[in-house]
Amino acid sequence: MGNGIIVGNKIFDIVFVALFTAQALKVIISLFTERKLNFRKFLDTGSMPSSHTSSVVSLATAIGIKEGTQSSLFAISIVFAVVVMYDATGVRRAAGKQASVLNKIVSNIKKREGYLIIEENLKELIGHTPLEVLGGAVLGIIVAFLMC
Repeated sequence: MGNGIIVGNKIFDIVFVALFTAQALKVIISLFTERKLNFRKFLDTGSMPSSHTSSVVSLATAIGIKEGTQSSLFAISIVFAVVVMYDATGVRRAAGKQASVLNKIVSNIKKREGYLIIEENLKELIGHTPLEVLGGAVLGIIVAFLMC
């Protein structure tokens, strides 16, 4: 399979580069959308592209290239990727929407009642839109093909 240059495992290196690139792209994209350099985006979940998706898709793509698309490892990695992408656009996105609603409710109670219920808001950007997941998938495929 060949040694990787980062941790000694080529496929793991591909996944690491895909994840790192996705997080770096979040910082770059926020520079254009927010008109400021926001390094917190590098550690944040949510937004474009999905780093979870880029990771699992780069994994599946690299395994498909190295082991073949008929291998059991490829089948397992595809199932894993689909579950992660479904979770990102489904469960995690719904949890983010619920957090947004709860933050608004708590804010309204604070304004009316004048007391503190929760010190900080719940995190709202934990899931992804289908476009953000697609962006992560494309990035994962590109990284895997470039590095294999």
